[in-house]
Amino acid sequence: MNVHQQQLKELVSTICPLPEQEWVAFSSAWKPFSAKRKVLLTAAGEPEHYLYFVAEGVQRVYYFDEQDREATLIFSYAPSFGGVLDSFLLQQPSRYYFETLTPSVFLRASFADLQQLMQVHPGIERMVRIGVTHSLAGLLERLVELQCYSSEEKFKMLLKRSPHILQLVPHKYLANYLGIDATNFSKLLNKVKI
Repeated sequence: MNVHQQQLKELVSTICPLPEQEWVAFSSAWKPFSAKRKVLLTAAGEPEHYLYFVAEGVQRVYYFDEQDREATLIFSYAPSFGGVLDSFLLQQPSRYYFETLTPSVFLRASFADLQQLMQVHPGIERMVRIGVTHSLAGLLERLVELQCYSSEEKFKMLLKRSPHILQLVPHKYLANYLGIDATNFSKLLNKVKI
């Protein structure tokens, strides 16, 4: 087992450990993939074909509205799963874009491969369901932050949840993610004790 497969196994074990036979089947679906900086992996209008396991690098999922306003929705970085999850699971055209912010190394599994594994192995289906449930819980938490918290509170919550993110992600994307003007984000950087 290479280092990236070991990272994947550790992440899966934190979600829902798989019996060895199911782990072997699950791990066989994941293929190495890499992309340079600022590569669009999924475009709006296209279905998400892969679930990604991020081994190295930083990516984001973002949205453009009809007035070309951009909203950064999610960051992914090692060790985590990435991609446009709703499009992947529903196999419908994505409403969002998934791009690399830095050179990135992944393992990725196709929808067809994971779907087949979930049908044959109940433990894999359970692990995916639990993982999606955790993602939904995180999304609901983020909605509360966006709707109820001040700019400073949102900034502090981000640093509490991911203290290393200031070193990983360009600040303009962090400001957009928090719904804060870039100038105000800079002021918060200077004001809030890190």
